[in-house]
Amino acid sequence: MPSLIFRALLLALPLSSLASPLTERACSTRSGVTHTFYGFPDNDPPGPATAYNCGGRNYVAGGVGTYTNPLTFASAPGEFTTCEVIYVPYLKKYARFEDYCAQCTTDWQSGNYHIDLWTGSSTVNGGANQIQCENNLTPNAQSIVRQPPSNLAVDCM
Repeated sequence: MPSLIFRALLLALPLSSLASPLTERACSTRSGVTHTFYGFPDNDPPGPATAYNCGGRNYVAGGVGTYTNPLTFASAPGEFTTCEVIYVPYLKKYARFEDYCAQCTTDWQSGNYHIDLWTGSSTVNGGANQIQCENNLTPNAQSIVRQPPSNLAVDCM
């Protein structure tokens, strides 16, 4: 049986503090986010390993960009919630925070958002050609959508 002090503290809490952590938050757009790309050859160490296990991937980067199978992205700890899903309008793809990025951390400490999006295979090292492709895909700063709805347009390519 809860103590009288515990009951008093519980009654003093605002109802919003009792909300489920799964309570939906409103989506928001963040502009000026640096977008870069990484993959098997320039991951640290090279390969598909990720820092966080999200969605049953068992610490392996991947995804196709749908809401139910988002691309892996890396960023700074604290910049996003681990396993948070965002929408990347530049690519018309969903992405999930599953990995650590050293340059993103440096940028975040300076107050700048930065995401590093996974490209290529989880099993084959694409080498210099893949790195060149990643560099070619890198745009100027773009926007992202946090807590996006699940029905935004997705480019299947």
